[in-house]
Amino acid sequence: MPTEFLARRYDTAQFARIRLDGDRVVSATALADDEATRVNAAAKSAGPLPWVSPGFVDVQVNGWGGQEFSSEEITPEQVAQITREHFPFGVTSYCPTLTTHSYACLAHGLAAIHQACETIPEVAAYVPGIHLEGPFFSTEDGPRGAHPKEHCQRPDWNAFCRLQDAAGGRIRILTMSVEFDESAEFVAKVTASGVCVSIGHTGADSAHIRAAVDAGARMSTHLGNGAHRMLRRHPNYIWDQLAEDRLTASLIVDGHHLPPEVVKSMVRAKTPERIVLVSDVSGLAGKPVGRYAMTSGLELEILPDGRLVIAGQDQLLAGASLPIQYGIANVMRFAGVDLPTAVAMASTTPARIIDAPCGGLRPGDLADLALFHWSPGDTTLEIAATISHGKVVYGKLSTAV
Repeated sequence: MPTEFLARRYDTAQFARIRLDGDRVVSATALADDEATRVNAAAKSAGPLPWVSPGFVDVQVNGWGGQEFSSEEITPEQVAQITREHFPFGVTSYCPTLTTHSYACLAHGLAAIHQACETIPEVAAYVPGIHLEGPFFSTEDGPRGAHPKEHCQRPDWNAFCRLQDAAGGRIRILTMSVEFDESAEFVAKVTASGVCVSIGHTGADSAHIRAAVDAGARMSTHLGNGAHRMLRRHPNYIWDQLAEDRLTASLIVDGHHLPPEVVKSMVRAKTPERIVLVSDVSGLAGKPVGRYAMTSGLELEILPDGRLVIAGQDQLLAGASLPIQYGIANVMRFAGVDLPTAVAMASTTPARIIDAPCGGLRPGDLADLALFHWSPGDTTLEIAATISHGKVVYGKLSTAV
């Protein structure tokens, strides 16, 4: 049955009547002046209509609510539960992300996600691919971040192929260090297999980064994080990646991982067209303040201000606890970009990077949409409804005023 609702377009700020049929947008027609006036008047008493935009595409989600994807216990049903728990965030596609762990753990987690995609329709609709963050990482403190040293290893094509087999071919992004002599050859093989290689958790010098990009690397993972606490002034691997126009940078703009001035500088340097917003939410996201033992052997802590850190200190972050709508609101406040630009960073741009479907408001576009309330200066978007493939999976629609 066709669906119709009223909302305010994120790209033009016009009030519009949106019509859906099945999983497609039929039209998004601006209201006539007299009807728009009536909607404005009604909004004063009934509350404003929500904005509508493409649904958000989060390419770095480590889990939620106490469950990580990097786990030897995770089941397809738990993958589905994590998927459903992202409905209230306006997310319509995401990449389950596995971080450095033992081969047995990674293989099990990858297989569970693959099985969920094969057997649970809502997971298949939401998961265009998997992000593997590691295990081909530097063992050096700083770049390694919270990834366990004992499981970090040099690039190994056979090891990657075994993991891709466990995933049923669903790995779409590989984050890796590129300072090894064999990195460029490995990047070329992974890229040729159809996987996006992203540089991250690296201590690479300028020559290694240039060689990796020449070999096919296309992205930088959470640029500015997973780095030494003290860097030489220049050159260094952050400057190198900022200056490399062939790299799109993902940023965690939760207010904890990067100061506002750094976000502003990075957005200006890369240009918004080469920025992807990610949440990097940990498996602990959604849990209350406290200390938690992880399957990796680390003990992590959620602080009262929302930061997720290695337990016992307040500086070494270990993932994030806030979903992606916080990053969208924050990048507008920090970098001065407008709403259409911020939304693109969290929807069309990441979808393009992994060649995945994305919602839109043109006739024939996929009806993957987010509806939200937002005003300039807000620290988050208040999600009113999420539409996946034309179906309302969270909230409700404004059908009349």
